[in-house]
Formats: sequence, C-alpha cells, structure tokens
Amino acid sequence: MIVGNRPPILILRAAGTNRDREAAWACELAGGAPEIVDIRQLVSGERRLADFLMLVLPGGFSYGDDLGAGRLLAVRLRHQLGDALAEFIASGRPVLGICNGFQALVKAGALPGDSAGGLAEPRLTLTRNDSARFECRWIHLRPEPGSRCIFTRGLDELIECPVAHGEGKLVARDPETLNALQAAGQIALRYVDADGRPTGYPGNPNGSPLGIAGVCNASGNLLGLMPHPEDHALEVQHPRRGRGAPGALGLVLFENGVQHARSL
Repeated sequence: MIVGNRPPILILRAAGTNRDREAAWACELAGGAPEIVDIRQLVSGERRLADFLMLVLPGGFSYGDDLGAGRLLAVRLRHQLGDALAEFIASGRPVLGICNGFQALVKAGALPGDSAGGLAEPRLTLTRNDSARFECRWIHLRPEPGSRCIFTRGLDELIECPVAHGEGKLVARDPETLNALQAAGQIALRYVDADGRPTGYPGNPNGSPLGIAGVCNASGNLLGLMPHPEDHALEVQHPRRGRGAPGALGLVLFENGVQHARSL
C-alpha cells in the first residue's frame, strides 16, 4: 500500500550486509518509504515480501563471502524465498541489486532469469577482478539507450558513482549467453570514460566484457549493477563537488525505480 504517495520499499538485510542504511536513505530521497528487513523475518513469515512494492538488495559482504561473493545469500534466496521472489519479480515490481546484491541475484538465477520472470539455472556469474585486487574508485556509467531496463529509462546523461569490489567481473556461461543479453536489450549500464567512450582499466575496474556494469532481466524490472549509486545521492558526496564534476547523480536510478513502483 502506498502511504502519502510513497511506495513501501524493502531493503533486505543479511549477516554481513553493510550498505543497507545508505540504500534506504537513497530510496527515501527518491520518494519511497524504505524499511530495512532482515532475511530471517521473511523466512520465518514474520514479514512478507508481497507487502512491498520495491525490493533492494544492498551491498556488503553477506555471510562474509565465505563460499564466494553473494553465494550463501543466493542459496537462501533460491531455496527459502524462491517462490516469493519469483512472484515479486513476475508481478513487475522493481528489484535493484547493488554489488553484493547483484552477485546474489546472479548466483540465485534471478539474473538474467527466465522469460516469465522466474528463477532459472545460473548462466552468469561475477568473479575476481582482472587486477586480482579490491578496486575502489569513482567511475562513469553510460545508460544503454536500447535497454529495456525501467531503472535507466529516459536517462541519456552519464552517471558517476564509486565502485568498491573484489569480485565484479561478469562472466557468461558461453558466448551465446552474452550475445543474447545484448540482442535482448538486457545490458543496462556500461563502464565508459568521461566522454562516454568505451574504456579499459581503470575505468572498467574489473575487466567485464563489453564494459558491462549492469544487467536487467527480460522484463526490465530487475536491475543488478556492481557500482554504488547510493553513494552519489547528493552532489556533496562527490570528491570534486563544486569543481565541475561530470556525470549525473546515482539517485536517478532510485527515482526511476520509485516512480515505477508508484505506478503499479
């Protein structure tokens, strides 16, 4: 239920998640009504995913990344909340996975998912950066004009925000999977230089092929990305604020998500 024109947004917390408050703040600035909910509350039935109009899986190191980045969270999503998550996605409600949240959604099979919005056998993964080290810097993102993603709809300005990850390189099961993503408009965001041109390291911090920074599902209502748009929700957060810093705020992604949730 929308209260005061602010759609309810679930910010999913798990052990090791550490970007939940920043994600909630960005959702609030974007016009939503966020609430941080622990995954145990959903698994126990204390809270219901269906009571919310948007879902955000924030960054961090869920379960310490002990078996790989996002893998244990992915297991819980798939085997304990699989039906509820599939129904939520299939309903058209917006879902945003940031960094560790992206890793979990990919490994749970929600991205790229199946044509009906359900969970499929994983065809993508996110693995160690080509540099074999943790990368933390501000980068430029180009929204893809041909993408079906609702979060990037209508965006034609470069987005600038930081990355902070050690396992962010997108790897497809086979070349056909990558080609299919591109043909279907499921590549939503790419790493580029300050002029919007394709770039290598360090502008592409992990070595993802085709500069892929964000991927959406076939319906466009689920977006996963490695960069942290919640860390550029206000101009004051930019290290070169007041000195002609290029690029739009990461807040625009949250605003599009909230607008879509409001329309449901």
